[in-house]
Amino acid sequence: MAADENEAGPATAPVRTLGRSSVPVTALGFGAAAVAGLNGDVGEDEATAAVEAAWSAGIRYFDTAPHYGVGLSERRLGAVLRAKPRDGFTLSTKVGRVLVPREGGGDDRANGFAVPATHTRRWDFSADGVRRSLEDSLTRLGLDRVDLVLLHDPDDHEEQAFREAYPALEELRSQGVVRAIGAGMNQSRMLARFLTDTDVDAVLCAGRYTLLEQGALDALLPAAAAGGKSVIVGGVFNSGLLADPTPGAMYDYKTAPEELVGRALRMNEVTEAHGVRLRAAALRFPFGHPAVASVLVGARSADQVRDAAAQYRRPVPGAVWEALRERGLLPNGVPVPDARTEGILS
Repeated sequence: MAADENEAGPATAPVRTLGRSSVPVTALGFGAAAVAGLNGDVGEDEATAAVEAAWSAGIRYFDTAPHYGVGLSERRLGAVLRAKPRDGFTLSTKVGRVLVPREGGGDDRANGFAVPATHTRRWDFSADGVRRSLEDSLTRLGLDRVDLVLLHDPDDHEEQAFREAYPALEELRSQGVVRAIGAGMNQSRMLARFLTDTDVDAVLCAGRYTLLEQGALDALLPAAAAGGKSVIVGGVFNSGLLADPTPGAMYDYKTAPEELVGRALRMNEVTEAHGVRLRAAALRFPFGHPAVASVLVGARSADQVRDAAAQYRRPVPGAVWEALRERGLLPNGVPVPDARTEGILS
């Protein structure tokens, strides 16, 4: 992975570039699903404060999507970022779902968002769908460009995504409309295919490379490293379980099984014994692999952003990783941050 490691503020050094592109991302990024009402109401002022807190913490990479709150995430994020220097931040959004206006009232809670159901999502991985989705996103954001565009969740549309959507993104990149392209999913198999079979700059892997599971190590991360491409890690808390390991915590967008809650609690015992919060270890863990360029943290309030930035800044002693392995909570072959990594992340 190509990487330029420069200072980028107190919470987020270093800055790395995505693959062979010139697009920089701060090591800690802001995932903007939560500010669009993911799993609960978030008011306009609260959302604005969260994004502003991310900026104040030195975060300069922001990720959004039309899916998040049927466009609300893009509108709220754009409202804040429009007041910032455009060359001072990196923004990614996604394509694959086109939003179609609807009538009839109701809310979007069936899709996980506590917002009015103003639109219907329509899957569209055609070339025209990619271009329309990006144009609509720019309108909602109120910005003239995004830096990174990702194919969003093409799980059930694999062949169309490779045959039609990906070439459309490649053309947009060659025209200079976007600076980097890739795919974002909650699985690793298809993302590995994007890395080996296409010329993407980066992929966003959500939930599959965390302290609790490391499926991305099988093919995705080796493919990224071999191809000089980058991986952005989302869902580092596995929907919340690694942030607050208590009964009833969320895992993979639903209530966590009792067995996984127990495993997270045992991990928490290990990290606390070394004076480290579990969420600090969860934020640091992915950087043990050299292909990882950035970790996205989703936050619904300014306090959550500030806590994530503070936990990210905390060095995690090597003894924590050793203890997790000794207790059978982390496989021996899984790479972890070492002294060199801690030096560049702090």
